[in-house]
Amino acid sequence: MLQRRHVLGAAAAAGLFRPAVAQPARVLKFIPQSNLTAIDPIWTTAYVTRNHALMIFDTLWGLDDDLVPQPQMVEGALVENDGRRWLIALRQGLRWHDGTPVRAADCVASIKRWARRDAMGQRILALSDDGARIRAIDDRRFEIGLDKPFPLLPFALGKPATPMCAIMPERVAATDPFTQIKVEDLVGSGPFRFVGNEYVSGSRVVYARNEAYLPRQEAASHMAGAKVVHFDRVEWQIIPDSAAAGGALQSGEVDWWENPIPDLLPLLRRNRQVVVEQIEPLGNIGIIRMNHLHPPFNNPAVRRAVLPAIEQATFMTAVMGTDTALWKDSTGVFTPGTAMATDAGMEALTGPRSVDAAKQALAAAGYNNERVVLIAASDFPVLKAMADVCHDVYRRIGLNVDYVSADWGTVVQRRASREPVERGGWSTFCTAWNGADMLNPAGHQSIRGNGAQAWFGWPDAPRLEALRDAWFEAPNEAAQKAICADIQRQVWQDVPYVPIGQYFQPAAYRRGLTGMLRGAPVIQWNVRRA
Repeated sequence: MLQRRHVLGAAAAAGLFRPAVAQPARVLKFIPQSNLTAIDPIWTTAYVTRNHALMIFDTLWGLDDDLVPQPQMVEGALVENDGRRWLIALRQGLRWHDGTPVRAADCVASIKRWARRDAMGQRILALSDDGARIRAIDDRRFEIGLDKPFPLLPFALGKPATPMCAIMPERVAATDPFTQIKVEDLVGSGPFRFVGNEYVSGSRVVYARNEAYLPRQEAASHMAGAKVVHFDRVEWQIIPDSAAAGGALQSGEVDWWENPIPDLLPLLRRNRQVVVEQIEPLGNIGIIRMNHLHPPFNNPAVRRAVLPAIEQATFMTAVMGTDTALWKDSTGVFTPGTAMATDAGMEALTGPRSVDAAKQALAAAGYNNERVVLIAASDFPVLKAMADVCHDVYRRIGLNVDYVSADWGTVVQRRASREPVERGGWSTFCTAWNGADMLNPAGHQSIRGNGAQAWFGWPDAPRLEALRDAWFEAPNEAAQKAICADIQRQVWQDVPYVPIGQYFQPAAYRRGLTGMLRGAPVIQWNVRRA
């Protein structure tokens, strides 16, 4: 069925974006979760990079508040041949920030680059002759031919989960997906423009309103609908010191702090000019990731030996404090409370905890005192807290752990290295995924076991891959749930990662801001100052 959407007329668009003449610039000042060092949302899965990319780049579809994909850059899609051919048409009037038109060839190149790094994208490649049947028809239309139906295609192309399918100019999307694009290539078609000459890593990132952007007519809903910008500029101010960040928010020097630390939440709540609010309903799930390429974690028995010593409550208390409304333990592979979540095999993490049992398992695995390099984000309080607890666990069970603390940007760069620790590599790190990224096997990056093509850590787990393939072929939700139970049991055997709990990170902003959209990404369109 062809779904049609109409763009705003030129007059309406001009009305929405009438320039402020002889008025001071409307500026939104924002403290992001960390410094922005990696700028490419395909090269890395860092959420600060994803949030940055959403300002500049648009997506073909966008997920609404119910996580249902709605057309965004797309005008309509015709699905033929029993779901094996998608004919996709772009909206009229889409332009890059340099004024040139967005073409179907740009979309094709962007999809292929993204698909090399994304769990769902890799499925699309596998069904399309490694992307050979993803091709442009003319400037506004392209097709995706598949061996089998893939009804999740709009979801995959519209999800803000990382890596996200950011649509880039063809010349930029031609960059190898394992190589980061350059700052000068940050040319998108989204509601903001990147102000490159004001970008100072560690200090400031600036975006300007894209006056030529044509928002959709539908009401804004999460990543779907109209992306209407009410500020002339958005300035991200990098303030790694939490006390300084809290002071800047309370004094009104900044408008919005993405990740206030738990210790400051009571103080912020007492300030009548500050709103503390949980914007993301699915929370975040902390994980320990291990490097499967090099000793000692190339040995699955060593990875399994860690499990008896993991107490999720200890990790979550370190992350969010003693207020249990802000976190949950007993967290498995899939986001708690969602359709695919299961208790299968959870005794691996909820049974009696024992450091001695972990020590014995480590000895039985043949651990030979190999150095374990734990890389930790010093400027990201949530991840730093996870790493601190992980360090203590590793030390107590007898691992020869080398705790290396650096800023998050350095961690993001280093975790991409496949070298052994003797040549600057790594053994393990802690991070977190949004709950929306771990709903099911389709987009769950951390359970992929496809070796060199997997997420950082590069597990080779054929059984997990086979179960994931079976999930796509399952005839109904009951069968999918049964497969997810098998996946979770297999995770405790292969240990591609260790879940360490779910937490809910409130945001804090000045009371005058309105129009906050709910969901995982930081969305800075639709927000205005009352």
